[in-house]
Amino acid sequence: MAAANGGDSKGFEVPKLEIKFTKLFINGRFVDAVSGKTFETRDPRTGEVIAKIAEGDKADIDLAVKAAREAFDHGPWPRMSGFARGRILHKFADLVEQHVEELAALDTVDAGKLFAMGKLVDIPGGANLLRYYAGAADKVHGETLKMARPCHGYTLKEPVGVVGHIVPWNYPTTMFFFKASPALAAGCTMVVKPAEQTPLSALFYAHLAKLAGVPDGVLNVVPGFGPTAGAAISSHMDIDKVSFTGSTEVGRLVMEAAAKSNLKPVSLELGGKSPVIVFDDADLDTAVNLVHMASYTNKGEICVAGSRIYVQEGIYDAFVKKATEMAKKSVVGDPFNPRVHQGPQIDKEQYEKILKYIDIGKREGATLVTGGKPCGENGYYIEPTIFTDVKEEMSIAQEEIFGPVMALMKFKTVEEAIQKANSTRYGLAAGIVTKNIDVANTVSRSIRAGAIWINCYFGFDPDVPFGGYKMSGFGKDMGMDALEKYLHTKAVVTPLYNTPWL
Repeated sequence: MAAANGGDSKGFEVPKLEIKFTKLFINGRFVDAVSGKTFETRDPRTGEVIAKIAEGDKADIDLAVKAAREAFDHGPWPRMSGFARGRILHKFADLVEQHVEELAALDTVDAGKLFAMGKLVDIPGGANLLRYYAGAADKVHGETLKMARPCHGYTLKEPVGVVGHIVPWNYPTTMFFFKASPALAAGCTMVVKPAEQTPLSALFYAHLAKLAGVPDGVLNVVPGFGPTAGAAISSHMDIDKVSFTGSTEVGRLVMEAAAKSNLKPVSLELGGKSPVIVFDDADLDTAVNLVHMASYTNKGEICVAGSRIYVQEGIYDAFVKKATEMAKKSVVGDPFNPRVHQGPQIDKEQYEKILKYIDIGKREGATLVTGGKPCGENGYYIEPTIFTDVKEEMSIAQEEIFGPVMALMKFKTVEEAIQKANSTRYGLAAGIVTKNIDVANTVSRSIRAGAIWINCYFGFDPDVPFGGYKMSGFGKDMGMDALEKYLHTKAVVTPLYNTPWL
C-alpha cells in the first residue's frame, strides 16, 4: 500500500484558505442562530477544527421558511419570466466558475475530497447544472387539451412553492446544485440544510446567489443537525415539498414527518448497494480499471459505488489478481496532493463504521485479499479493501458501507448474474461490462435499478435523470424530470359557445 501521506510531501501546496462565511443565510443576510449556538466543522485530513458554524434549529428554520414564503407569495422570483430567471442563473454559474479554486478547496478541507477532482469535476459540474436549468427555465409549459365536450381545456405548470432541501455530506457542491438548480428554474423559493459535516461551500453559494441577483428570501441556507433543523424542515406546515438525499433510515423519518404534518410531497434519493457485472468476454484491463473506479471513487463515499462486483467464472481468478494489484498501487493521502488517489473518510464516525464492517466481513467468513486497515498517523484514512469468497447473505454484500470496500463474487450464467444483482433491497444503479449487445440489452432491462451503465460507470450528465428503485427512494435529480418535480400541473377548463369546431 502506498504511503498514507501520498509519498514525498514536497511538490504540492495546500492553498491558503480563508473561511469567509460561517453564519446562517436567511432573507439575503448572514445572521447568527437565534440560540447563539455554534458547532465545529472539522478537517478529515487531521481531525482538527476548521471553523465554528452557526447552528440552526427549529427557530431558525421558522425564520427561513417565513422569508421563503414571503418571497414566493409576494416577491418577484416566481412572477418574473423564465427567461429572466435563466439570465440570473447564468450569472450565478459565471460566479461559481470564477471561484473554482476556492470552492474546491472548501470541499477538500470540509469533506476530504480530492482537490484536483473538485476543480475539474465537482465545481464546474455545479455551474453546468445551473446553465442546464437556466436554459430550461423559459421552456416550462402546459398542454392544450382536446376535450370531448364543448369546452376549452389546457394545463398550466406552476412552481410548487417553498421547498426544503436536505443535502448530504459526500458531494456538497454536486448535491446542492442537484436540488437548488431545477427548483430555482421552476420559480420556487427554498430553505437548504447542508450536512453538518460540510456546510462551508453551501454558505459560499448563498453569497454568490445574492451577487448574481437572486432576490432576498428565495435561497436560504441553514446549517444544523438532522434531529433539529432537518426535522423542522420535514415537519414544517408551511413548506410545500421536501427533497432529501441521504440514508434510507433517515429517509423514512423525513417521509413520516412530511405525512404527519401537511402531507407535503417528498422526493428521496437514498442508499445503494450497486452491482457491477463483468462477463467473460470483457477486456480484462478495461474491466478492472472500471471496477476500481466504481468502488473507490470519492473513497467509496458515494451512493452509487460499485460495491458488489460479480465476475463470470472464466476470468474471475485473473480479475482478482489484477484488481488486487491495482488496489495495492493506489495512493492514499492528503487530497491536496495531485499524486493521491484517495483522501480521508468524512469523519471519525464514518471511519469507525467502515472499519467495523471490514471486521464483520472477516468474521462472517469472507477472505480479505488486500487492505482492510487504517493508514496514516493522523486523519481518517483507510486502505482500499477487497474481499473474496463473499456470500449473498453476508453483511458486506447486503448493507451500504459507504467506504473503500469491494466485495468480489463469482457467477456462471446470465440468469444467475441477474438474480444475484437483484438480491438487494436497494435499486440505485448497476454496471454491465460486456462486448455482447444482446447480453447488455437483456441484463439492463432485467436489473431493477434507476441507472444502468454499460461499459462505463458514473454515467452522469445534466440531461440524464437520476434516481432509484425500491428502498433507494423515488423522484429524479437532473434532466427535465427533476424540473417537473418542482412543478404542479393545474387543469383549466372554460365552456365554448357557438364554436365552429371542438
